[in-house]
Amino acid sequence: MRFRSRRQILPMFVLVCLIIQLVQLLNRTKAGPKTHKILVWHWPFGNSFNLDGDFCKDKFGVPNCIMTDNQSRFSEADVVIFHNRELIQGQQRLPVNLKRPEKQRWVWFSMESPEKHGDLMPFNGYFNWTMTYHQDADIYSPYGFMVPKESEAHEPLESFIPKDKTDLACWVVSSLSQHHERTAIYEKLKTVIPIKVYGEAVNKPLDDQTLLPTISRCSFYLAFETSVFREYITNQLWLNAYMSGAVPVVFGPIRDDYEAVAQPDSFIHVNDFSSVEELGEFLKTLAADRERYASYFNWRRKYTVEIKHWVELACQFCPKISSMPPHRVYEDLDAWQ
Repeated sequence: MRFRSRRQILPMFVLVCLIIQLVQLLNRTKAGPKTHKILVWHWPFGNSFNLDGDFCKDKFGVPNCIMTDNQSRFSEADVVIFHNRELIQGQQRLPVNLKRPEKQRWVWFSMESPEKHGDLMPFNGYFNWTMTYHQDADIYSPYGFMVPKESEAHEPLESFIPKDKTDLACWVVSSLSQHHERTAIYEKLKTVIPIKVYGEAVNKPLDDQTLLPTISRCSFYLAFETSVFREYITNQLWLNAYMSGAVPVVFGPIRDDYEAVAQPDSFIHVNDFSSVEELGEFLKTLAADRERYASYFNWRRKYTVEIKHWVELACQFCPKISSMPPHRVYEDLDAWQ
């Protein structure tokens, strides 16, 4: 009987190991992409979706992604999304009493400005990823996008401007609180130009059917933010101004933040003027110069605006889960925001 030497056995052992690894790789390839499970721990502001069926695929064309709001499936979830407002108000609590799977990642989600984030210290050290309007968030969830068109349009600029513009400027606002800087700007500006004001603040609410048609009759829309924080740009710009066809007059973060997400010739920034009175005079002059006014619609030849619900962006994030930093932990949420 012949015995193999160690020199003969070792290469055979290495070969067997390589074959096993190859078989495992082939099996994983045959199995297809991993299906990820996202658990929405609680719905922001109580605004829920029906997640029955293959929600992400059926609604947004994203396969291999299961989204659920069933908290009993906590142990199955790869990712759990927690909305900040309900946490700081005590309506929901972090499930620290449950055994958290080792590879499960927790997402801190907020679309509000830091002014409304409350005390975040109790939540330091629990979250692995962030989901906000900040471009450096792990899951980027802005209020809107300016998206390049497949091909540049060559229609006259006039074709992009809604007809029957009867008002110089308008604003839809929920609060005219005196501690908001935007209120002070409005109070000065209305002495220079006429401004139509709508919304709960003046008991003139606009519903979904009347909002954009009403604003479209205005040459300018005051896209003024409630609070001024970096990159905090809401639907005052994306929906009310851009989608209606009014030129936005913006007040919020610095111009650089706006230009990072929107074309620089598509809006007018309050900070570009030495005074509110100078801004008002500029708007009057601009409205009277049809050709110059039309230049603020030039961006529409190359871009369109898209507004996506955060649920869609969460679904679209699914394929990226496996490549995300697995060991990141936010130890100081206040410093990050």
